[in-house]
Amino acid sequence: MMVVLKELTTEELFAPGHRLCGGCGASIAARLALKMTRGSTVVVQSTGCLEVASTIYPYTAWRVPYAHIAFENAAAVASGIEAAFKAMGQRGAWKDHVDVIVFAGDGGTFDIGIQALSGALERRHDFVYICYDNEAYMNTGIQRSGSTPHGASTTTSPAGSKIPGKPEWKKDFAAICAAHGIDYVATASVAYWNDYMTKVRKAIEVDGPAVIHVLSPCPRGWRCDTSESIKMARLAVQTKFFPVYEIEQGKYKLSVKVPKPLPVEELLKSQGRFSHLFKPEHKGEIEKIQRWVDVNWDRLLKLCGETQS
Repeated sequence: MMVVLKELTTEELFAPGHRLCGGCGASIAARLALKMTRGSTVVVQSTGCLEVASTIYPYTAWRVPYAHIAFENAAAVASGIEAAFKAMGQRGAWKDHVDVIVFAGDGGTFDIGIQALSGALERRHDFVYICYDNEAYMNTGIQRSGSTPHGASTTTSPAGSKIPGKPEWKKDFAAICAAHGIDYVATASVAYWNDYMTKVRKAIEVDGPAVIHVLSPCPRGWRCDTSESIKMARLAVQTKFFPVYEIEQGKYKLSVKVPKPLPVEELLKSQGRFSHLFKPEHKGEIEKIQRWVDVNWDRLLKLCGETQS
C-alpha cells in the first residue's frame, strides 16, 4: 500500500504557527500523520516537546479534539476515550466511529509511559500509538532516555575522559510492543515520508492497538543544524543505525532496504552529541557501535526472511 499524492488532504490539522524549534522532527511527524486521518479523530498527547510548544495558552496548533495528558498515562487515557465511545455506540448514544491517536516522545514511551502502554496493548484497545523518537528527554534539558543511543552525550550521560557518553544501548521498543501479540507495529523515519504516512493509515485501519515508532531528529539535542533534520533522519536509515520495518501479525517485513550501507561513522560525525567519540581517549567506541549496528541488522534480516547482500 502506497499513498498517492493527489489523495492527500491540503487541510492542516496540525496548524502552522506553533513554537516548536526550526527543524523539529516531532512537528513533521505530527503534521504528516494527521493528513492520514479517515474521519472523526481524537488526539491524546503526553507531556513533551510537541505538547508544550503547540498548546501554549490560550493558543493551540491542534485542529482536532485534543487531550494533554501527563507523561505516564497517555495510553491509559486513550484507552478510556476509546472505551467510552464504544460504550456510547453500544447504547445508541453515538453513531460515528472515532479514531484515537496518541503522540508521545521517547521519554514518555520507552520509560515513563511503558507500563500504561503495555496494559493498553494487553487489553487490545483500538487506538494508534505514535512514538516520536528524538532519543532523549529534549523538553526538560536533553537527559538520556531508554531510547538514547550508546555513546551519546546528554546532560545525564555526559561524555568525559573515562566514560564515552551513555554506556547503555537503545531499547528495542518495536519488539517489546510486538511481544504483546498485537496486529501491527512499525518503525519509520520522517525522511521517508511516504512510508511513514502509509504506515499511519495502515495503523489507523487496524481493528485493535497499533504502534508506530518514528525517528524524529532534534537539532538542539543532536547538535546539528536545523536545516539538516531530514538529512540526519535519512542517514540513520542508510547507515543501518535505525532500521525501518513493520511487524504484521508477528511477521517482520523490511520496509527500506539498504544495499549499499554507509559506515555508521558518517552519522556520528555529523552530530555534536557524538563528537567526543573521535577523541583519542575513546578510540574503539565507533568500531563497537558499528559492530552493534551490523549484528542488529543481521538479526533483523533473519526475522524478515531477507538475505545479507
